[in-house]
Amino acid sequence: MQKRKIKIVSTGKYLPKTEVTAKQLAASIGTTEDWILKKSGVEVRYFAQGETASQMGAFAAKNALEAANLSIKDIDCIISTSGVPEQALPCNAALIQQHLGAEDSGIPAFDINSTCLSFITGLDTISYLIAAGRYKQVLLVATEVASQGINWQEKESSTLFGDGAAAVIISSTQTHETAEIITSRMETYSKGAQMTECRGGGNKHHPTEYGSNPDYFLFRMDGRGIFRLTSQILPGFIERLLAPTGLKITEMQMIIPHQASLMAIRLLRSQLGVPAAKVMVIAHNHGNAIAASIPMALHEAIVQGKIKRGDKIMLLGTSAGFSVGGIVLEF
Repeated sequence: MQKRKIKIVSTGKYLPKTEVTAKQLAASIGTTEDWILKKSGVEVRYFAQGETASQMGAFAAKNALEAANLSIKDIDCIISTSGVPEQALPCNAALIQQHLGAEDSGIPAFDINSTCLSFITGLDTISYLIAAGRYKQVLLVATEVASQGINWQEKESSTLFGDGAAAVIISSTQTHETAEIITSRMETYSKGAQMTECRGGGNKHHPTEYGSNPDYFLFRMDGRGIFRLTSQILPGFIERLLAPTGLKITEMQMIIPHQASLMAIRLLRSQLGVPAAKVMVIAHNHGNAIAASIPMALHEAIVQGKIKRGDKIMLLGTSAGFSVGGIVLEF
């Protein structure tokens, strides 16, 4: 176990202006509001219209900077922890830096991508660089426009997603503070690699091949397969995550999971045996915002007063790959 004296200084969030209710979505895809609420539980989500991922990320970053009483000049690294890039090149982080008015700053900006686990992976990875003194104050941003990749012919998966952005500023912990990353872990089981895919957008399939075939450029998921694989792997993963710490799941003040779906969160609660009050849920009024889900839920837990300094919290999620990851930290 490698503890790191890292502190979450502040958080920020941004939601697009267009609110889409289950009733509105039902009318557009030819189903009923009750069916959507039964399948996904998402009552409200937000879709970007005229807002780019990097613009949304910059809005969330400004929110986090204001909360910490900092300016972009106080940041020495910008990292996008988004699962889906705004464009192939350049990276999201460079575009976010530009929207923050720091295009001449020289602040290093780069992306870390492990799809829905990108925020956890970014926080874990960069915490070592802060602990080593490489960076002092880092801005992590997760911003997603999931609505652009939805296959509306796949009714069940199309009801899950929403757009949004979140940002977190992290720094080294001061001597009088107790905040730290206690432990972290990530495991990948690529036997599930084809269960969740967007096959286009890389160099395997050229855009000229796409035509109007949604199999290439739209999201597809084997929901049942992912559900089974998660059920098999998650309990053992939690044991392996906590084993080096001597902590028990009951000692967590809050668990902040990826907001994959209300069904997935119910499975998580059942397998962990924790009460509803200890699991932060925002999927019902945000939807699944890919990598932005965990930091948005973290932000909401803080602003709603559900976690406080000194609390032990667990960030936990799964992603395409198939991967599962988690961080236990003292906030």
